Amino acid sequence: MRNISILLLSALVVLGGCSSVTLDTKTSFALADAAIVPTDSEYSSASRLIALMPDSPRGHNALAVYYIKRNRETGDFSFNTKASDAVDKALSLDPSDISARKLRAALHLGFHRFDDALNEAGQLRKEFPNDPFVLGVLSDANVEMGKYTEALEATQAMVDSRPDSSSYARVAQLRSLHGDSAGAIKMMTLAAKTADPADKTLQSWCLVQLGDEHWKAGKYVEAEKIYDEALAINPGYFLALVSKGRVRASTGDFEAAEKYLNEAQSFVPNANATHLLADIHSLSGQSERANAEYAKFDKIQTDLGDGADHKKLILSKANRGMTEEAVEMALAEYAAEKNIHSAELVAWALYKAGRASEATPYIQEAMRLNTIDARVAFHGGMIARANGNNREAKRLLDKALSQNPGFDVLEAEEARRALVELSKK
Repeated sequence: MRNISILLLSALVVLGGCSSVTLDTKTSFALADAAIVPTDSEYSSASRLIALMPDSPRGHNALAVYYIKRNRETGDFSFNTKASDAVDKALSLDPSDISARKLRAALHLGFHRFDDALNEAGQLRKEFPNDPFVLGVLSDANVEMGKYTEALEATQAMVDSRPDSSSYARVAQLRSLHGDSAGAIKMMTLAAKTADPADKTLQSWCLVQLGDEHWKAGKYVEAEKIYDEALAINPGYFLALVSKGRVRASTGDFEAAEKYLNEAQSFVPNANATHLLADIHSLSGQSERANAEYAKFDKIQTDLGDGADHKKLILSKANRGMTEEAVEMALAEYAAEKNIHSAELVAWALYKAGRASEATPYIQEAMRLNTIDARVAFHGGMIARANGNNREAKRLLDKALSQNPGFDVLEAEEARRALVELSKK
């Protein structure tokens, strides 16, 4: 549910064998692909390896790493599908190949096959107990499965094995999950500072995560400065543009928000940008434009398949009145991944379906780590209000708006309206 790209961001560092090929831009392509610029040296060298050593997995591993890099640079999920195909080919040549097995474990995360990632990484750890890449997969998969104690253990082992930007970023995310905003900011700052200066995407990714921590705490000026720093390092970086558009929307500067959100989609349609644009249009009463953007959002999620953002999709369906479908999807998500995010999905879908009393245990579970998340506090407040617990409702709604007054274009306004009504009682 959360951003799980840390592992794939560090793939080239860990899988040195995949990235140590000699680069040759003059080599003809063994695997022609119209979507790839023909002069791309890493693609060319991977293709050359495949041509020179057709029975070896090395070239296919190198090709998979190239596609993973393209995905993280552009946000085009189809590159992960190509990476997965390349890994499958490598494993068909040598089922025991370590690099391919590591890549497959990491790609399971991208396709939301978290149980598969956990099983594969668990087996790899038996063979390589202190491998930082494997420990990173275990950390991410355990978080997604709601096994936070196990995630902490794997992350600590990863830091002990190799303290670097990838391990620091995981520490930051776990601190954020447990409500330690200051600690999360400290560690993500360290992650950004220790990122390979030659890897502009990794640097800018760390900075966006750092900016997002500031945004979650309602520190919009600080957040935008960090997004600008990411864009200075990596101009046009889609994640920085989406976050910059969001922070502008949080301040009510919708014209600038639209500009950045549209710019973020200049290469690949982005689900988060599209949905935020729809919300902005909805708030301003432009229902036709809003509905068009919501339709685009739905199509993006459908096209992503296993890579879709299920949380965003379920919340969107619940808020747009498709409550029964949202409840069904949320319960299925929770059955597969008993984490705090899936619990929140069930709670909100049930609330929107008029079943607030059933939502209570799920929202309590969603809040159990004291994660700093204004949306969760808002959802808890609205559920408490529906159940007649006005005091708790006011506390949680106040908490949401004090933490992050512009946490959502539409829901923040709904929170303010609810507080006005509660104050009259």
